[in-house]
Amino acid sequence: MSIRLTTDQIERYSRQIMVPDLGGKAQIRLRQSRVLVIGAGGLGSPAAFYLAAAGIGTLGIVDPDKVELSNLQRQILHATADIGRQKVESAKAKLNNLNPDTEVKTYPVRFDADNAAAMAADYNFIVDGSDNFDTKFLVNDVAIQLGIAFSHAGIVRLQGQTMTVLPGKSACYRCLFDGPPPPEEILNCQQSGILGAVAGTLGTIQATEAVKYLAGFEEGLLTDRLLTYDAKSGAAKAADSISSVPA
Repeated sequence: MSIRLTTDQIERYSRQIMVPDLGGKAQIRLRQSRVLVIGAGGLGSPAAFYLAAAGIGTLGIVDPDKVELSNLQRQILHATADIGRQKVESAKAKLNNLNPDTEVKTYPVRFDADNAAAMAADYNFIVDGSDNFDTKFLVNDVAIQLGIAFSHAGIVRLQGQTMTVLPGKSACYRCLFDGPPPPEEILNCQQSGILGAVAGTLGTIQATEAVKYLAGFEEGLLTDRLLTYDAKSGAAKAADSISSVPA
């Protein structure tokens, strides 16, 4: 069954459709795409907002937590009135209000070894907005196993990093890191702080990578390299090519 854009959809996405590398056919591909966003926090919030705005057909949002006051400085899917509400429900309300065309599926659970494969198998792309190393390695391993492209990102203080992985074609997260660092070396937002706009910068890049991949052009994706961003110095750099490719 072929999908056509309605008059309202053409108007909604008109500025995007006008981009030479996108156009109407790419917009239809986005409409048919399914993206799983793991974490409705600092990274997942901007990523999900821009993915819904871009016209992704289905967004899955995974997060077991409830909204807290300290989240609001960076987790832009949520507002003061949402404190105490499940993050996935708060996220769904905002995304539905932004774009009713996007179907939002909610998973108020932790992405773990028991549910990860079954949850991810229904999607074309994964945005990893998790805030701990165990989940990041799990996302990598499940995505490689299922052959699902994904975007990794991590943030702390004034720094962030991101890369895109195409299973079987590019280096993966484990190509860079063998395993989590020792507990005493781990920095997180609760202990070390984070500038909210840094999360927005990295989450927006993740959304851009997802749109590029799903629209059908892989050239220029952040594959085989790690992009690092330091807000204090204003420096952004893509590391030298990573040659290891997963089996």
